[in-house]
Amino acid sequence: MSVLDDGQVQLSYVYRITKYDPAHCDEHGHYTGGEDTVSDHGAVEASYLQAVAAFARDTGVDHLAVREPQVPSIAHFGVEPPVDGFGLDGLFPAGPTGFHDGAKVPLEIGLELVRAMLRDNGAWCRLEVEGTFAVHVGWDQYLYIGSIRICEEALARTRALGLFPERLDSSPYEMETDDADVQRPGDDEFWAGLLWAVATCRAGLLEETFVEGPSRWHRLTRDSIDTVRAALTPRARLAVWPDLSSDVDAVIGALPTEGLVECVWQEKDGRIQSTVADEDDFPGLAARISGADAAALLSVYADERAPLFTAVMPDKDGVVRARWQTEPTPSDRNWAFLKTLHRGETVTGTVTQIASFGVTFVDIGGFEATINIPELSWRPINHPSDIVSVGQEINAEILDVDPVRERVSLSLKALHEDPMPLLTEQIGQTLVGSVTKLTPFGAFVRIEEVENGFEGLVHNSELANEHPEAPQLGIQVGDALLVKILDIDPVQRRITLSHRQAVSEV
Repeated sequence: MSVLDDGQVQLSYVYRITKYDPAHCDEHGHYTGGEDTVSDHGAVEASYLQAVAAFARDTGVDHLAVREPQVPSIAHFGVEPPVDGFGLDGLFPAGPTGFHDGAKVPLEIGLELVRAMLRDNGAWCRLEVEGTFAVHVGWDQYLYIGSIRICEEALARTRALGLFPERLDSSPYEMETDDADVQRPGDDEFWAGLLWAVATCRAGLLEETFVEGPSRWHRLTRDSIDTVRAALTPRARLAVWPDLSSDVDAVIGALPTEGLVECVWQEKDGRIQSTVADEDDFPGLAARISGADAAALLSVYADERAPLFTAVMPDKDGVVRARWQTEPTPSDRNWAFLKTLHRGETVTGTVTQIASFGVTFVDIGGFEATINIPELSWRPINHPSDIVSVGQEINAEILDVDPVRERVSLSLKALHEDPMPLLTEQIGQTLVGSVTKLTPFGAFVRIEEVENGFEGLVHNSELANEHPEAPQLGIQVGDALLVKILDIDPVQRRITLSHRQAVSEV
């Protein structure tokens, strides 16, 4: 076997097994004989199953895993008449939900799945043992078997059964994955984000796709999320949507004049139903949902179908082993970007906006982070525009990354040394400062000769005796005032001054 660039294991020995005699093929490889392209439900079908069993035996395999299962979403697509349950009836003790990615089945059940696929009853999946064995059923009774062993006895048995094995480099039905895309796991962090979205009324509906084709829907509340999570099928794909609307008449009125649409609604008994309909079905659909508690319309077209965010459920050990992926949303891409950020790191960004409430927004690679006013400067400022301007490129330190709320907090001042501790050397000194503000409990005085210099408080009790109770009567903003620095607390950002002591020492 070999390992491909995307991490998948390619089996060393791959064979195409068919009932078509190569002697009856033209120069282009097209079969010209009389064999039908559907199953005979008899001896030939049984030969295929015996061949699979022989290869499994030679490889040492007695169980198979279901991978990427599918059933038709709207109508039966097979060449044979549809059957109830898509050929799965009785194969899974837990019912249809047992047909999920990663489900392990004994070889006998695996052979029955191969039979259902040969008959094209609707259900399809890959049957594999990771890195060891694979069975893929293709169109027109083409069967592909891969193994880590050459399986000489199985090859001989296959030929004796009247089938024709042909060595290939790989199966055309191997799973193709796009490792460049974002894939978010449905882990604790995802569910915390979902709880936040539900609590803030941003989300209210969860789409569960455990088999390619249909979906199960769950309406969410803060109290029901844990229950829904516990009942999900392993490795399911999840899509989060806004809540259903209780204004069902408005939903009916929004039905388009033509095209396809998916409708999801909640019955009076609490059941969530969904259906895909076109303009011919709209009158019946409207009548069907008119008595519903709530409903919503969703586009079925890929470029218009946009959930809030998505995920794939991991296995119990937290590892995502499902190979299928969801289509990333902007929120998913934000999550992926936030996973690259860490507290204490320095990032470069561009100031995009200074909000009216003072928060500064910074673009750090397509994501808007924020800087609160206290994190712009160690010194006091009146407005962020005193420090930054829109369009300015800045460096800042990451204070916090919150993937649940999709927030990043930055600090501009963290990259600079706090000048206040240096002022502690001036404790006990007397200087002249400028009065910046008057309050009922005292006056604030700037003790540095810079516009946004540090300010200290002269409490009423520390003013000169001639105006101890009402400093505003004898002192005005802008006045020069003699003060003594009594204390500087860099942690509490407090500077204590005294005018009375400064005057007494002159």
